[in-house]
Amino acid sequence: MTFTFPRAADIASFHDLAILEGGPAQRASGPLWDAVARNHRFNCLLWAEEDLARRRDVADAAIAANKRAIDGYNQKRNDATETIDEILLAELSQVPRKTPCRQNSETAGSMIDRLSILALKVFHMGLQTERTDASAEHIARCQEKLELLRSQREDLKNCLDELLLDCRAGAAHFKIYRQFKMYNDPSLNPQLYGSSSPPAAGTTTR
Repeated sequence: MTFTFPRAADIASFHDLAILEGGPAQRASGPLWDAVARNHRFNCLLWAEEDLARRRDVADAAIAANKRAIDGYNQKRNDATETIDEILLAELSQVPRKTPCRQNSETAGSMIDRLSILALKVFHMGLQTERTDASAEHIARCQEKLELLRSQREDLKNCLDELLLDCRAGAAHFKIYRQFKMYNDPSLNPQLYGSSSPPAAGTTTR
């Protein structure tokens, strides 16, 4: 079976349908689309938890639970993004590279991740334009933001299609950039493995 590279329009349509239906939406089968679906699912869960974490009318324990859920969902979202890149790069590994062959600083997986987030922003900003309890000024501001978000998503869709087309032609390539979320790793976060020593001056821990 020949591998079919995803079209940005198909990915965006899947993102929109999954949000509207509140769960799994119809999509192509295979490991790549499984990873795209996982990434989008955890972005949706992250969105909901981020809203909940801003509440001021609940106990601190509830907010702490939201923050822990955010950490877990974010790790799984990043894992799915890297899986997308792994699958695409495996399919591109036999493509001979032209000289010169530009290196893209952003991976295809990270662009798909951003498309997922933009789908959520478009949907929720759209809901703001439909509110009957908000002022006309609020509606107008949200409508302007909605149009800008839609424009940004179209730009990103075009960039993703161009990147994958160039990669298949050997004119471009990208690498996986691992996130290494140190705060989620009990062996790397000093607050979890028990170290009380502060980091050396001038160093970063993330």
